[in-house]
Amino acid sequence: MSRVPEGPAPLAVRAAGWQFPETVRDTARLPELSDLTPAERGVLAGLGIEHIRADDEPDAAALATGAAKRALATAGLTVAEVRALVVVESRAPQTLLSSEATRIQELLGARDAVTFSVGGLGCVSIAPALLTARGLLAADPDLGHVLVAHGSTPATPGRYRHPVTVNGDGGGALLLSRTGPVRLLDSVQETDGRYWNLFEVAFRDVPSAQWRERCQEPAVYSFQLAVQTRNRLTTLLDKLLARHGMTRTDVAGYLTQNLSVGSFGFTEESLGITVLPACRDNLREYGHLGPNDVFFNLYTALERKELGEGDRAVLINVSPVAAWSVLLVEIGAEPVR
Repeated sequence: MSRVPEGPAPLAVRAAGWQFPETVRDTARLPELSDLTPAERGVLAGLGIEHIRADDEPDAAALATGAAKRALATAGLTVAEVRALVVVESRAPQTLLSSEATRIQELLGARDAVTFSVGGLGCVSIAPALLTARGLLAADPDLGHVLVAHGSTPATPGRYRHPVTVNGDGGGALLLSRTGPVRLLDSVQETDGRYWNLFEVAFRDVPSAQWRERCQEPAVYSFQLAVQTRNRLTTLLDKLLARHGMTRTDVAGYLTQNLSVGSFGFTEESLGITVLPACRDNLREYGHLGPNDVFFNLYTALERKELGEGDRAVLINVSPVAAWSVLLVEIGAEPVR
C-alpha cells in the first residue's frame, strides 16, 4: 500500500458490541474427533483451545445483528440513526444470490442506512472494512458514524480446521466515528494471490453435511507460507512504526488473532514482541472468531487494564489466502465502551 498522506482522515471506535451463543462446547468432545487420525487429534489437542461458543442457532447474520444492537445501545444510539452499515461477509452464506448484507440491515431495522459488504480476505477482511469506513466518513462530512458488523460461524459442519485452529461462533460490531476512546491511527495491508486457494471447501454437487475444509498443500502452509508471514509482518510492522516515529518498545501491547498457542509463539519470535495475555485467554475459551478476533482481544485487554489511557497498541492479522494487516491504535481519555 502507498504511504499514508499527512493528516489522514480521523477514525475511531466509539463503541463495540459482541454476541455469543450460550452453548459452551468442550473441544476435547467435538463430534468430528472420531473421524480424525491420531496425528490430527494430537495437533488439535496442542492448539491451546479448551472451549468454544457454538450452536446451530443463531446463524452468522443473527450474531452480527445482535452484536450491532449491543454496540448501538452502548453508544446510546437508535437504529434509526444508522446511516451507513458495512458488513464483513461470512465465508459461507445461507443462500446464493441473496444479500447477506441487506438481510442484516433488515434484521437490524436500519432501513435508511447505505449498506454493502466487504471481504474476500478471511480474517484480514476487517482491515478493508476499516478502510471503507474511513473513506465514507471522509467523503461525507454529514455522516456521523459507520457501523461495521460480522458474524463468525464455520463454513463446514466440522469445527476443527486442520492444522490451523478450532472455529467458535461469535458476532462482533464496531461503531466507527471521527472521535472516540479508541483511535485508529494507521494501517498497512498486503496480499499474495499465489495462495488464493491454499484452503478450500469443494461444495458443488456435495451435500452440505459432507463439506470439508482441505489444505491443498500442508507443507506449503507450514513452511513456505510461514516464511512469507514472518517476512511480511516484519516489513509491515517496521513500515507502520517508522512513519509514526516509533520503535517496537514504544508499543504498549501487541494483539493478534486467535489460532493456536503455537501461532502466538511464532508471531512473538518472528517480530521480537510479546502478545498480551488477553489473546491467550480468549483463545482458550472462545477459539477462533475470524475477523472478530483482534478487536475482541483488544477490548478484553482494555477491560482487564492491560492497556490504558495514552497507550498505543498494534493489532496483527494474518489469513492463509494469503493476506496480512497491521493496525496501530491509541487509547484516548474517554471511557472505553
